[in-house]
Amino acid sequence: MALPLRAISLLFLFLFFMAASTAPRIAAVYAAASPSSGGHSATSVTTFLRSRCATTQYPDVCYDSLLPYASTFQTSHVKLARVAADVAAAKLRAFSARIKDLLLHSAGDARVDAALKDCKSTISAADDLARRSSAELSQLEAADGGSTQALWHVSNVKTWLSAAITNEGTCADGFEETGEAAAGSPAGKEVAAGVARVTQHTSIALALVNGIPL
Repeated sequence: MALPLRAISLLFLFLFFMAASTAPRIAAVYAAASPSSGGHSATSVTTFLRSRCATTQYPDVCYDSLLPYASTFQTSHVKLARVAADVAAAKLRAFSARIKDLLLHSAGDARVDAALKDCKSTISAADDLARRSSAELSQLEAADGGSTQALWHVSNVKTWLSAAITNEGTCADGFEETGEAAAGSPAGKEVAAGVARVTQHTSIALALVNGIPL
């Protein structure tokens, strides 16, 4: 069944908002730490990024979203994973803000509102887990590779990012379980698209953490 024109317009506006609102924040965080390539050629860094992104489920999304921060991670597996976690957190934060906006401009459907409130909670929790993962990876940078401490940091991050993905799925499931009318509503379709988008980035971060050599 074709989507109403208003629903299509809302969906495109949401996807544009998600893309436009996250990159400037992350760029600001890393601007002070990314003045040069640190002796690594641009070719070696991009080759490294392509090879790491090839291990994820979404290699093109991975490469395109992380390339702007190449001078930050250069050829470091840990720094690359940390940037990916920050990108995931930023996407989740923007998505959470959009869900709040949908609630503020609700059409008054109690089932849709209940599902949105549940999503607000689960996506906010996923954002927190992604941010904790980034902080944990920053500690991993200072730990000795292969040490018990390093293994502990990696284990924590894997647990938290996996939990974040579960929370994202819970948001989508909430609309499906509420009924076809809620899932097929403009808000339901927008949330489903948003969940798919943020889950890609969280999955990428987890895959890159799994690839950290210890």
